[in-house]
Amino acid sequence: MIRRLRRASTFAAVAALAVLAPTLGDAAAVPFLVVAGLAFFGVRDGEWFETLALPGDREEERLYGLVSFALAGAGLALFASLPRAPLPHEAFAAATLAVGGGRLGREVVSRRSENEFPLVAGYVVGGTAASLAGLVGVLLQTGGANAADGAGAVVDAAPAVSDAGTAAAALPDALPGLVFLAAVAALTAALVRSLVFSRDAHITAVLVAFAVWGFVALDPTVTVPLVAFGLGVTAALGYVSFALGTASVPGMLTGVLSALLAVVLGGVGWFLTLMSFYAVGGLASKYRFDEKAARGVAQENEGARGTGNVLANSAVALVAVVGYAATGHVDVPAAPFAFAFAGATATAMADTLSSEIGGLYDRPRLITTLQPVEPGTDGAVTWQGEVAGLAGGLVVGGLAAVGMPVVDPAVGGGIVVVAGVAGMTVDSVLGALIEGELVGNQAVNFLATLVGAIVAVALGVVLL
Repeated sequence: MIRRLRRASTFAAVAALAVLAPTLGDAAAVPFLVVAGLAFFGVRDGEWFETLALPGDREEERLYGLVSFALAGAGLALFASLPRAPLPHEAFAAATLAVGGGRLGREVVSRRSENEFPLVAGYVVGGTAASLAGLVGVLLQTGGANAADGAGAVVDAAPAVSDAGTAAAALPDALPGLVFLAAVAALTAALVRSLVFSRDAHITAVLVAFAVWGFVALDPTVTVPLVAFGLGVTAALGYVSFALGTASVPGMLTGVLSALLAVVLGGVGWFLTLMSFYAVGGLASKYRFDEKAARGVAQENEGARGTGNVLANSAVALVAVVGYAATGHVDVPAAPFAFAFAGATATAMADTLSSEIGGLYDRPRLITTLQPVEPGTDGAVTWQGEVAGLAGGLVVGGLAAVGMPVVDPAVGGGIVVVAGVAGMTVDSVLGALIEGELVGNQAVNFLATLVGAIVAVALGVVLL
């Protein structure tokens, strides 16, 4: 246990080198290269080797885990040091410290509990705190350039500025945005970590850096109430989804990250619209689960939705909310992105309720031929399931019409409902025609939500 804590502390210390990047400039990669060289050539056995070795390192007699992490830091540092700084220093610092701090937070919690949820919470809290410290450190070195703009992005490519007073004055305005970036970095790191091996910290750091880079470029306007609401409510709902068994750990992290992006990049109305699907869809999966399992129509993994399932139903909506946030930087209307978001979410809700409720009833018929088929057949529908799907579309359409100002309250809500039913129908048709032999259920779900988004946008253009 002590060795694991020391190992995590070492990774966190290496990650902290990223904070020096603005001051070191073109030499920012040097400290990471030194660590990589020492770990590769200088530590081959003994107590330090046993402490720092990750699974697989002992067989190779090399600290490949630490070396890879240090080399990833060096590569990101070089990328951040190129002319015009294509990778912002704050994305570099936020990513590496989210990974290093997250590992440390997880190990601290593991001394008291081996349950997965506390361990993941420790990773996210530790990663967020470390990432926030790194972002503040970068801001103080750069003199607070652009710090008051939304997320506090420090996009100046020049070496560190020594105007600490200017940076300190800009910090209060920048802090909500920095907290948002730190939370996104930590949640993304925790999600990636849940999908790769523990020794793949280098892969996690690189992926997180590019994810944070995108949000730095978006530069969203983040207020204290907004970020407090987003973090508090999404964390609580994440715990509830895990406790009720409606989502696996990766699925929970995906849902929490998606909800946070919806509330910060879109607004509370967008958040409530998306959360209606997560909440109602998750509960529908658990509704009379044993009966559905006996009929062979239950959601796999005891009804706990994983990352693939969550993304299959939410990816189109997330792209739409990011596109909506980007309209502030380009001359593109925002309404189509709002309709795409609502249409995709309505499809996901309608399809989930149709499957979960309809699967409880006998005499389903194949949607393409209307011939009776066995329960659980791809493309099979029941009238009860169709009614449940329509009800789900109505819920999302109503929330979108009321909570999303871009969507017209009268006609817009109806458009979202029609798009949801259209997407649900396409899901059933694709299930009957191509699911199983050609594509899996998640691909069908993604295509259906894409159709729902397209229908909503098309109807919005024609009718509004």
